[in-house]
Amino acid sequence: MVVWDEALLAYDMGDHPLDPVRVELTVALARELGVLDRPGVRLVRPEPADEALLTRVHDLRYLDAVRVAPRDPLFAGHGLGTADNPVFDGMHESSALVAGATVAAAEAVWRGEARRAVNVAGGLHHAMPARAAGFCVYNDPAVAIARLLDLGARRIAYVDVDVHHGDGVQQVFYDDPRVLTVSLHETPLALFPGTGFPDETGGPGAEGAAVNVALPPGTDDAGWQRAFHAVVPSVLRVFRPEILVTQCGADGHRLDPLADLHLSVDGQRATYLALRALADELCEGRWVATGGGGYALVEVVPRAWTHLLAAATGAPLDPATPTPPGWRALAAARRPGREVPLRMTDDVDPAYRPWQPTGEPNSVDRAVAATRKSVFPLLGLDPHDPRD
Repeated sequence: MVVWDEALLAYDMGDHPLDPVRVELTVALARELGVLDRPGVRLVRPEPADEALLTRVHDLRYLDAVRVAPRDPLFAGHGLGTADNPVFDGMHESSALVAGATVAAAEAVWRGEARRAVNVAGGLHHAMPARAAGFCVYNDPAVAIARLLDLGARRIAYVDVDVHHGDGVQQVFYDDPRVLTVSLHETPLALFPGTGFPDETGGPGAEGAAVNVALPPGTDDAGWQRAFHAVVPSVLRVFRPEILVTQCGADGHRLDPLADLHLSVDGQRATYLALRALADELCEGRWVATGGGGYALVEVVPRAWTHLLAAATGAPLDPATPTPPGWRALAAARRPGREVPLRMTDDVDPAYRPWQPTGEPNSVDRAVAATRKSVFPLLGLDPHDPRD
């Protein structure tokens, strides 16, 4: 299932890195490649999340501020009216629609109406209960997870592969042992939001429910995959989630202008397939996926998230697949002067060397070891055993 409506493009901060054109071009590319027309794929139009849903995560006074801010040119407060989070017309309505779309995806998967569901316009993981942050007004993954808890879910795993730490989701559920939050991101020593250190492992009564892998600048596909596979499968297997929720930001790519990791579209595709396999292994396939960050608007995001949509709706796309001429023309028209990719690949092999506790460690291996040392014992895992 794919949750989509062109109204989701109204989450538009103007002259800003978080440009909705990246979502428009993703859906256009997926449509031209036939991903959205596969047998059994449903496109579902979302409804805005109502106040009762939003206040499962956000303070009512904050919702009031989001509603009022566009009508007050001097408004400031709650993280709004800043360069990162400018006020824009229809801010509450468009933000509530993004949240409603992710909730619709989660409800459909939990109720068995879909095995997997995707909202590429979602993934606004930095929003806090009472303030906007990091281009995010309402935290749609957190709202969807709260809804799943209300529906009776007892163990929800949230895995965030955005280049930035999934701080908002972690904070909301830091003391809740029913929600495991896992984030792989560029080290907070170098990148916003300055959180996501390995020793952030969960609050009282929820020790081990937060897992953070802080990767060094320059980490490439091989390092990323080594770190992912050294941590994520182990913690998910011991947690035994009933449903997997993922934030699939594409801003770890080497071309992204706001961060410093060196991933490829091929490596991102491999991560999506690994997440799908874990959902199949542990959750009877129940997987809710969102977009997230990603600021190489033409060069990267549409290809990465089309691979995500393909992984969620059936067979993966061959990386060598050409991008359709019609899509290339649309991309060139939307962003003149940008290099429009000709194929769905960066011609990178995302193979990796599995992590080992011995040998001469590099900076990625040290990051992995720090995470395993901090959180694995809390989960009953051996931080030194590569089989864990």
